[in-house]
Amino acid sequence: MSTTNNTKVVTGVVRLSYANVWEPTSINGGTPKYSVSLIIPKSDKKTIDAINAAVDAAIKDGASKFGGKIPNKAALKLPLRDGDTEREDEAYKDSYFVNANSTTAPQIVDRSVQPILDRAEVYSGCYARVSINFYAFNSNGNRGIACGLGNIQKVRDGEPLGGRSSAAEDFATDLDDDFLS
Repeated sequence: MSTTNNTKVVTGVVRLSYANVWEPTSINGGTPKYSVSLIIPKSDKKTIDAINAAVDAAIKDGASKFGGKIPNKAALKLPLRDGDTEREDEAYKDSYFVNANSTTAPQIVDRSVQPILDRAEVYSGCYARVSINFYAFNSNGNRGIACGLGNIQKVRDGEPLGGRSSAAEDFATDLDDDFLS
């Protein structure tokens, strides 16, 4: 018998940014985690509505973290953020975003749900569907809903983010060219 988890969402097609999905990374000496920022087009109402419903469910489920009471949503740090107001980055324009992380490695698969083993296949800028879950937190005076990273299904390639160039672009000039003169 399966139970539905009302705090879990499988997104529509989103763009991956700050993708640390192959190796966990420690931020400020904290526990190493796998993490990714999911850029969600504002036009994807289905995913946005599902995230909002899951956040509401996580607030109710996490009442014990808030002293047994369901707090006012406005008083909490929420995971769904507006790319137009919070990021000065063209990739986040007309989009929302959530930052998801996990101490457990995500399964990374292709459209046929076959494992992707080549790390170059999944990168910041590619498009994917991602399973995420929401849960309450209350630590060090910070109260809110966090986003856990589940699994990743790459859907298609995209322009790499982060200004990374290819080797072909970097070494396009002939070795004999005197580019310093």
